[in-house]
Amino acid sequence: MQQRTALVGASLLAGLLTAGSAAAWLSEYGIEGMHVVSTKAVEVRASVSPDGQRIVWGSTDREGGRGGWDLWQARLVDGRWQDPQPLALNSRDNDFDPMFSTDGRWLYFFSNRRGGEGGDDLYRAAVEPGGFGKPANLGPGVNTAGDEWAPTPSADGAHLLFASDGHGGAGGHDLFVARHDGDAFVDPRPLAGVNTAADEFDGAWLGAGRSLVFARSDDPATAPVRLHVAHCDGSRYGREAPLKLSFNTAEATTLGPVVDWNKPGELLVTGVARAPRAGGLDIYRMKAPAADGEAGCVAQPSSRSQPAASSA
Repeated sequence: MQQRTALVGASLLAGLLTAGSAAAWLSEYGIEGMHVVSTKAVEVRASVSPDGQRIVWGSTDREGGRGGWDLWQARLVDGRWQDPQPLALNSRDNDFDPMFSTDGRWLYFFSNRRGGEGGDDLYRAAVEPGGFGKPANLGPGVNTAGDEWAPTPSADGAHLLFASDGHGGAGGHDLFVARHDGDAFVDPRPLAGVNTAADEFDGAWLGAGRSLVFARSDDPATAPVRLHVAHCDGSRYGREAPLKLSFNTAEATTLGPVVDWNKPGELLVTGVARAPRAGGLDIYRMKAPAADGEAGCVAQPSSRSQPAASSA
């Protein structure tokens, strides 16, 4: 958790110091929910429900929360996000990195609340008409004594993409994929082709895994964060390049990519644009990069172990 806190703090500072030099084209992106979702506080990683009626995001020290890092929700009213409220499932510890499942039944997130495997653990809660159910830890199949971040279920519910520094790997946080065995997510394996000695995290699949958007930082405690796009060649990701977004520079801070399940051609990202801007780190919407890779980088489980999309 200390590493994630340092990452957001240092990245925010780097972003604020360099945002004035970044070109901003309003036709390229738009801010999400000015003064409702994006505010003077720090907002990171937003996810829209598949029916388009809710948006949930993480915020740090936003007035009205339980303190620290909380999850917030707004609802679509008259075509606009309105009535922002902290989620009742928030603990007095940190709750962050939300992501809806594509069937709208689950909200995934991480928390360092008591009772986990240690550090930041991955959780999910059932989505209910009036809110959310009791959070459930995803268990030792994915969680470790280290830190796990940014849970991202695949569209079919059969796999979970996440970042961890507790499963070994190339160094720092790496991206892993776990499969669902019918009961839980298990057998996490490094995502081939993207992990390095730096920290890779905040992964978002495009086109059922044919391509990938992810964040990388050379030193989470001191360095900025940049988003990259990679494409599957049938077995591993390659053809890597920075995400084409004017404020996604080597000196600034851009992270938290999430595909909008309601509008899968659009991507929500977190960053510091020159304009429009609400405060610290804000949520922006942009056109998603083309998923022009091949299938094969997300392992396919057998039909015996693959759950229905509604059960994962």
